[in-house]
Amino acid sequence: MTDVISPSAAEWDAFAAAQPGAHVLQSSAWLALKSAFGWSGARVAVAESGALVAGAQLLFKPLPLRLGTMAYLGMGPCGAKGPHGAALWRAVDGLAKQHSAAFLKWEPGIVPAGQHPDYAALGFRPSPQTIQPPRTILIDITGDDEAILARMNQGTRRKIRQSLKAGIRYWEARRDEVAVFTSMMATTGTRNAFGVHSPGYYGMAYDLFVPGSAALILAEHEGDPLAGVMVFAAGQTAWYLYGASSSVKRNRMAAYGVQWAAIQWAKARGCTSYDLWGIPDEDEAALEAGFETRSDGLWGVYGFKRGWGGSVVRSEGAFDKVYNGLVYKAYRMAVARRGNGA
Repeated sequence: MTDVISPSAAEWDAFAAAQPGAHVLQSSAWLALKSAFGWSGARVAVAESGALVAGAQLLFKPLPLRLGTMAYLGMGPCGAKGPHGAALWRAVDGLAKQHSAAFLKWEPGIVPAGQHPDYAALGFRPSPQTIQPPRTILIDITGDDEAILARMNQGTRRKIRQSLKAGIRYWEARRDEVAVFTSMMATTGTRNAFGVHSPGYYGMAYDLFVPGSAALILAEHEGDPLAGVMVFAAGQTAWYLYGASSSVKRNRMAAYGVQWAAIQWAKARGCTSYDLWGIPDEDEAALEAGFETRSDGLWGVYGFKRGWGGSVVRSEGAFDKVYNGLVYKAYRMAVARRGNGA
């Protein structure tokens, strides 16, 4: 018998983590994190004889002037390509409308070749407004350390090796050491002119994900905090979502050593791919032509990320399904005036 249900967090996590495209943004912990910082969320699933066979976790963000919400489906759904796909999409539409969604923004993520959905048939239209950066670099972390290093460029290999010989200590941080990371995040944001989350955000992320599906790795030299990385994992993929560095002793290359330590953590968990999560949305030729002269937006991090031997990959981008045309038109006009993404 087929039923549409609202699975518990434990039921959902067991199902979502077993999917071939398991993603941290479809974990119950991610919903809990975002629900504490301006979003709400819910899950819906199709069950066959009591077992989940397809499902989706949605987030909802209030629109201005009490015009309802924007529903967001990030890096999912799970199992929708099978025979229960139609039932799942009906359930997703129903859930979105229950939460007064004017439209549903869907970011499917990186879709394997030949498995692209028929977006138009599902009622979606392409959208230039994305939530997550659409382009990234994926590092193959299979093989031994020397094989991984051999895929990197010479400069990155040299800096990693320098960072491991510089008397730096690398370790997985305790909860009471999160403040060290948040302080460095503030420094990094000011230095590189980008926004960072509040200290409470990173603290809650630690509480929800560490240990188990994430680690906060810090680096220090003679008592001076130098760098930190918060890395997350689901299935066979790890994601470098948050990173920071101080403004002292930068010649010791701790930002390279701490990233290498995060890769080691991911390998120990059985991950085969390491996602550097976010570079400018340009093709590889444009990236290589511009990275030495540009530092705006994600250009500032591309120079660092390009040397790790990964492949530049673009996700499917964003697609919108409209439930309320007038509100959606107002949203698009507001975004155009603001001049940036959602």
